[in-house]
Amino acid sequence: MEKDIGKITKRDDTDILLRIDDFADKRGFTIREFVTSERYTGFTKAGVRILSKDWQKFKEMINSVKDEDMVDPNADSQADAQAAMQAEAMAAAQAEAETEPSSEKPSKEELPKEAPSKEELPDY
Repeated sequence: MEKDIGKITKRDDTDILLRIDDFADKRGFTIREFVTSERYTGFTKAGVRILSKDWQKFKEMINSVKDEDMVDPNADSQADAQAAMQAEAMAAAQAEAETEPSSEKPSKEELPKEAPSKEELPDY
């Protein structure tokens, strides 16, 4: 039996696959890297296999981890830095747009009034 549970992207060419499978006539839960490249496509040696006899213990350990235990202490500062970079990029783009001549045609009100040509001026 092979049942894919899901995958997590590690890099462009590497995923972490979670699956239930049978190996050597023993069922287990496998967490293993899967590489897709020109040289090799398939599972690597990196990973772990939890036998079905240890599944309940493994599940209890995973379930004992609280979401707040997994909060990255740098996540807020990273999010703040990313937001600041985005705001800076938006401001720069807006400033650039204000200084560049517009490719749109100006309305009649925006056009400068042209002086009449010499031919149209009356002789006094």
